[in-house]
Amino acid sequence: MATLYDNEAKIKQAVILLQKIVNDTSVPRNIRRAATDAIRNLQDQRLSAGVRAANAIGILEDISQDPNMPTHTRINIWNVVSILETVKD
Repeated sequence: MATLYDNEAKIKQAVILLQKIVNDTSVPRNIRRAATDAIRNLQDQRLSAGVRAANAIGILEDISQDPNMPTHTRINIWNVVSILETVKD
């Protein structure tokens, strides 16, 4: 039960960080869209926490190589991926 709570807390933390990216108008639209997609995946309660985290990581890793991404955004995305990599079923 404790790991379930831990996973949900990590997902919530990741969503908060991604929300900051979505709301940052200095970030290119395609990157904000990817962050929104990642949030949508993380909030999909039909899937287990591990699957939700893996889906979001996939989206974020695809976008993390974008050369137009501001450095601070790339660092935030790496932080989110690091958090989500610790989510296990």
